[in-house]
Amino acid sequence: MATSTANVILSGLGRALVQHDLLKQAEAERLQTEANAAGHTFVEHLVSSKRLSASKLAEFASQTFAVPLLDLAAFDASLINNDWIDVKIVTTRRCLPLHKRGNRLYVAVSDPTNLQALEELRFKTNLIAEPIVVEDDKLARLLNTIAERNDKTLSNLVGNDDFDLDIKADDGTPQQQDDADVDDAPVVRYIQKILLDAINSGVSDIHFEPYEKFYRIRYRLDGVLQDVAQPPLAIKDKISTRIKVISKLDISEKRIPQDGRMKLQLTKNRSIDFRVSTLPTLFGEKIVMRILDSSSAMLGIDALGYEPDQRDLLLNAIQRPYGMVLVTGPTGSGKTVSLYTCLNILNKPGVNISTAEDPAEINLPGINQVNVNDKAGLTFAAALKSFLRQDPDVIMVGEIRDLETADIAIKAAQTGHMVLSTLHTNDAPGTLTRLMNMGVAPFNIASSILLITAQRLARRLCTSCKRPADLPTEALLQAGFKETDLDGSWVPYRPVGCDVCKGSGYKGRVGIYEVMPVSEEIQRIIMSHGSSLDIAAQAQREGVRNLRQSGLLKVKQGVTSLEEVEAVTNT
Repeated sequence: MATSTANVILSGLGRALVQHDLLKQAEAERLQTEANAAGHTFVEHLVSSKRLSASKLAEFASQTFAVPLLDLAAFDASLINNDWIDVKIVTTRRCLPLHKRGNRLYVAVSDPTNLQALEELRFKTNLIAEPIVVEDDKLARLLNTIAERNDKTLSNLVGNDDFDLDIKADDGTPQQQDDADVDDAPVVRYIQKILLDAINSGVSDIHFEPYEKFYRIRYRLDGVLQDVAQPPLAIKDKISTRIKVISKLDISEKRIPQDGRMKLQLTKNRSIDFRVSTLPTLFGEKIVMRILDSSSAMLGIDALGYEPDQRDLLLNAIQRPYGMVLVTGPTGSGKTVSLYTCLNILNKPGVNISTAEDPAEINLPGINQVNVNDKAGLTFAAALKSFLRQDPDVIMVGEIRDLETADIAIKAAQTGHMVLSTLHTNDAPGTLTRLMNMGVAPFNIASSILLITAQRLARRLCTSCKRPADLPTEALLQAGFKETDLDGSWVPYRPVGCDVCKGSGYKGRVGIYEVMPVSEEIQRIIMSHGSSLDIAAQAQREGVRNLRQSGLLKVKQGVTSLEEVEAVTNT
């Protein structure tokens, strides 16, 4: 069916192409109509349809409209001042401010007749916008480079004053956001800024907390909560309603907790998921947003902080054809990232991997992920039973919470499957006794579990400002160092604080691990109903470092401070 071109208004460049017989009138109108329908500019559609090359079109526009021509390939993008860039304008109008001289701002455009773009930039910057013609394909690449560099070009800013979130319902349908009650532009922009600042700062959680006389927003950065804003108390309901709408929660229900999820598409190659939890408090709904960055699972096992011997033990265990590997630790200790790092290593074309999680926090292509839903009857145990009928090679269970789940997971490990899971215990030896206390038969534990990893996250010392710490020998010995360790070949460091770490003295976090293979001797202790103390003593004899010993090794390496290790491995 032919595309209707009735009442099509050609751009100035389109009319010039027709006048110079480079396009027929009907063809120009058809291209303009198709571009409008696709949400593209006329030049973008003209080049992508290969009717004219980008270079030929740029030369024509420069000569016809007497505008300078610039080869963007020879331009240093690092010279561009971010203060001139309004993401919405440059994305929708396909223009890019390059250079300022006096009161003139020179702007790269592929269509010099795009006067609306120049006018918007003039209004935004209070400078005279002068066009410079560039090739459209090179302009597109540079715009994408700028977006990647700034990491804040959200696709939602294209044509909207609001987030264009890729939010899906449970059935996979996009969410409809047409609630007029929450269409408050200042609140929308404020939430945008809070989310973008959190992503750019490497924050793990955002807390929105209402109190009787004030409202505060806090970020959890490197495991520590810190105040970042106190918006007016009057807008607390608008903020919570807005977040609930974009997270597909019931805005009319304020009496019970709710859980939701939202997704931001930052660039073509990177998206960020948010897990949203609401909690009714005395003075309103507290909202916590967990930032789930899939790129954290792509860091590789070397970036997590395992010592070489611990890494080799873990890799050898997960490469076995069957058995169970458990990761244990408190909430927020990095268990999920460790598990997904292992899954990423195992994720090969010839391997069938299935996971059951509550909820799935990190999305990895090639892995079959299932969100458990207790209300619908899709429990961990039910998902596991279904997995075993799906010919799996590797199974990951988000958490072993009850005897039924533990029994099915252990049977899967005994029947030719590699099973990865987590358990909430303080250390590796305690994990085995916890399973026995849940009712799992000691024989099944001893015959199925290959290795247990306990972990904590400690803050890394800022490499720009850390300084040697003058600690007395008695303090080092009391912390757990041995006399042989204090040989003068190393010095402990302390946090100082600088602009790089924003005064905290720490930047980033590193894992501290206790990696305990289940040896034959430990199996005998399990079979004889031994305690966690018996298992821990045997592990020490076999050379397994406990969490404190692993932390002290990080102190010797200058990675973190003694006080940080004592705080996270308080035994």
